[in-house]
Amino acid sequence: MKKLVALVVAAIMLLSLTSVFAEAPKTITMWCIATESDANRPAYEAAIAEIEAQYNVKIEWEAFENQSYKTKIKAAMADASTLPDIFFTWAGAFCGDFAKAGNVYCLEDAYKAYADALPAVMLQNASYDVDGNGAKPYAVPLTMNIVTLFANMDLLKQAGWDAVPTTYDDLIACCDDLVAAGIIPFGCSGSETWCVTEYLEPIIEKTIGYEKLNKIFAGTESWDDADIATAVDTFQYMINKGYFDPDGLSLGNDQVKANFIAGKYAFYQNGSWNCGEVNDAEGNFQVALFPVMNAEKATYGQVIGGPSDSLAVAATAEDPAFVADVAFALGKAICHYGYLAGSGLPAWTPDYDTSAVKPLVAAVADIVANSEGMVLFGDTAMSADPANIYLDYVSKVYGCAIDGAGFVAGLTEALPVAE
Repeated sequence: MKKLVALVVAAIMLLSLTSVFAEAPKTITMWCIATESDANRPAYEAAIAEIEAQYNVKIEWEAFENQSYKTKIKAAMADASTLPDIFFTWAGAFCGDFAKAGNVYCLEDAYKAYADALPAVMLQNASYDVDGNGAKPYAVPLTMNIVTLFANMDLLKQAGWDAVPTTYDDLIACCDDLVAAGIIPFGCSGSETWCVTEYLEPIIEKTIGYEKLNKIFAGTESWDDADIATAVDTFQYMINKGYFDPDGLSLGNDQVKANFIAGKYAFYQNGSWNCGEVNDAEGNFQVALFPVMNAEKATYGQVIGGPSDSLAVAATAEDPAFVADVAFALGKAICHYGYLAGSGLPAWTPDYDTSAVKPLVAAVADIVANSEGMVLFGDTAMSADPANIYLDYVSKVYGCAIDGAGFVAGLTEALPVAE
């Protein structure tokens, strides 16, 4: 009888365990911008596989190109029922608009379990006061990035330069030497306006200073500044001098980046998420910052960027508390794999061996460690409607449809300072 009872108990336990392990995984949907050609794709793939196994979930995810995604996610916010459970977002006003509309799940409680691994300062750009009771986090930061000037030192050497220029006068002289040697100095995608901001914003910042640019993006200070017009005219001067590939007006960023890596351009200014790809390419590459334009108002160590790339949880998710926990775990894993792959600096404190971090990533980390001020990317620092107006004017600048005075006058009128 005892043996029979033992067998019955064992059978019940086995059936119970079998039931647990046979339980169908929960499905979580997600949108992001980690397309096949995106530098972050491998990090997402590795992280998703890890989290699916850890949480017994199936993450059904779709990736969209950067510019089209901005349109898609904003349209989905108009009908929150169409939102996935987890979605990629940029911090700043971009996510803030969604949170204030009630479409994003608050992560205050979920964050407590991860506070030791994720410094609170990394959540500041994605924390908002939506109910008058103080700012709370609404998105999980992944990696942080800055606008980086990538330089092909082999091409610079052909033009007689053994170092990246650190002053504007030297940069102009270097570009003239490159053109004389038959080398295109810069490549920039004109079909993706955010790529143009990666050039224009550092020039404006290094002309008026990061503090003022922060206030302008926040809408608390006017665009009406003659120095901004000068910065825009400087950018167009470089375009008209032949420093930029004219074919770039119609090229996408993937093609421009490929051209730089293949040796068509001496410089490529874009996000530090490209460090891994550039680092692994054949050739001698270095990273730097755009030179100072006005030393009375700016310094070399002022940068464009900061913690921005994030994951948010839709308020319409079936079990938002569970999904929020998964989002934090996924964010940490993406950060881990992305940092080691060279697609961003860690927003999360590394708890793993970082000895294999790529040299260009380490170099950008040094730049960030010595930075003297940051300005979040303009199209994410501003709310949706102002950002769209701003990007429209940036596009006109690259196509030389307006000059510096037109840029300043247009934005001053279109984006008045809130009273």
